Amino acid sequence: MLCFLRIHDFAIIEQLEVEFGPGLNVITGETGAGKSILVNALQLVLGGRGNPEWIRHGSTQAEIEALFDITDDERLAKILEEQSLPSDGELLVRRVLPKQGRSRVYIGGKLATVGQLTEIASGLADIASQHEHHSLVDASTHLGYLDAFAQLKSKLVQMKESYAEFMQRDAALLALSEKLAKRTEHEDLLRFHVQEIDALDMKPGEDEKLRSQRDKLRHSERLMQLTGGAEDLLYARDGALCEQLSKITNQIDEASRLDPDLNEQHELLQSLHAQLEEVARNLGKYAHTIQNDPDTLNEIETRLERLDMLCRKHNRDLPALLSYRDEALEELTRLENFESVFREHKEARERAKQKAAKLALELSERRGKAAKELAKQMTRELSSLGMGDAKVHIEILRSPLRGSSEDMDVNGAQLSAAGIDKVEFLIAPNRGEQPRPLRKVASGGELSRSMLAIKKVLTGLGPSGMHIFDEVDAGVGGAIAEVIGQKLHEVSRAHQVLCITHLPQIAAYADRHLRVHKFVADGRTHSEISALGEKDREKELARMLGGITISDKTRAAAQELLSEAKTTPLRT
Repeated sequence: MLCFLRIHDFAIIEQLEVEFGPGLNVITGETGAGKSILVNALQLVLGGRGNPEWIRHGSTQAEIEALFDITDDERLAKILEEQSLPSDGELLVRRVLPKQGRSRVYIGGKLATVGQLTEIASGLADIASQHEHHSLVDASTHLGYLDAFAQLKSKLVQMKESYAEFMQRDAALLALSEKLAKRTEHEDLLRFHVQEIDALDMKPGEDEKLRSQRDKLRHSERLMQLTGGAEDLLYARDGALCEQLSKITNQIDEASRLDPDLNEQHELLQSLHAQLEEVARNLGKYAHTIQNDPDTLNEIETRLERLDMLCRKHNRDLPALLSYRDEALEELTRLENFESVFREHKEARERAKQKAAKLALELSERRGKAAKELAKQMTRELSSLGMGDAKVHIEILRSPLRGSSEDMDVNGAQLSAAGIDKVEFLIAPNRGEQPRPLRKVASGGELSRSMLAIKKVLTGLGPSGMHIFDEVDAGVGGAIAEVIGQKLHEVSRAHQVLCITHLPQIAAYADRHLRVHKFVADGRTHSEISALGEKDREKELARMLGGITISDKTRAAAQELLSEAKTTPLRT
């Protein structure tokens, strides 16, 4: 619901602020006062194309701000969340139109694109005015109107879910198809890798063990010299360190018998002597195990070179290479079962398609039945709105196939998330004429009345956005105008309605009556708007009935219109 509109330096409007309420908001005023300027401003703030000529003379830019209450609009809240735009139950939209450069859009105070605004605005308001701003001239919206009338919401949810499942299955099958095309080459490569890894018969940790052995063999002579020499110094030669330490130990043993305080030192020397003897024996054993074996060294180096080459080829160390070998074996097993997996996916996709196709055909059948009734009701509504000879036809065609793929083909139609149908409203304005698209045959007033007719039929079924009617009273008067007012009032029970009118019979049904007034100050033309109370409404209706001079007769007629608007039941 539109709550507030602020316009600055737009056409003849220097500064204007207006509050709107629920129900039927009617705007009246003399010709040229600026009523349609409000519609242009709304079109701009709802994503319409800007025109620098709309900028007030002497100003560098025009600015329009609109505040909407979107508390119960789940669809819009989801869009705002997806676009990371702020939303707290209210939505502030600001459009700045400069004389030079591109216009700017702000949503919730955050800079946005016109594309984002257009997507968001599609659920905020529907303007019935000139052709280019009228949703009824866009045939892509007609399917939504028909589905709302047929109350297909739950079926459409099922259709969307089934189509999404089918597309998911189709994408999975496509990925498998691409793998299948490359399977043989991939399978041969994996098998070759496993064979070359197995040919080396590698063991975990083998490379580290071999490097240790290689280093030992490379330095065998030096290792024998060092360890044998150490064993000789410690134990083997005359006067070795262990022999000298034994003498020292015996001396301290004799001393400890003279002084028990030396017992601890004697014990340490005994322990040290035993440890040095053990080290000497171990070094001697090690020295005897060292061999100078060039053949074994060559074998180890050859083996390490082969291991290193394979690791470099696969850009993996030995543990990772062994893991890759196990993974390759598992992948080969999967590839061997690939054809059966492919068949399973293909069958699953076909089942998903059949399910989606069945739902699409059910939707098409229900749409066909609903189309006849909707056309009948719209025709009746148009008749009551002064278009008695007009007849509405609703054409349901199958969506044409795109491309040569048969995957989306359902009885020769293109499958989509909305089914297989393409819908367009046609109208024969006069008896005996062939029905043609609304955009080609209807005037602005006829389009507005056609919009009113369908909104009346769909009251309470569609989104609760704002409906804006301009020119809905073009070419009518008297009783027809009263019926239009009644129907606008009826639609406004479920949707906020803004109507610009010259007819008092329509204005009498307003829940909130706003009057636009043009005046001249300091040599400049200005436009202002004000909400009318009961007495002022009576005065405005009298002006609309009789002109500038308000007589007792026109005032009485205005009072009668207001009274009848409150008590007269809706005509059908």
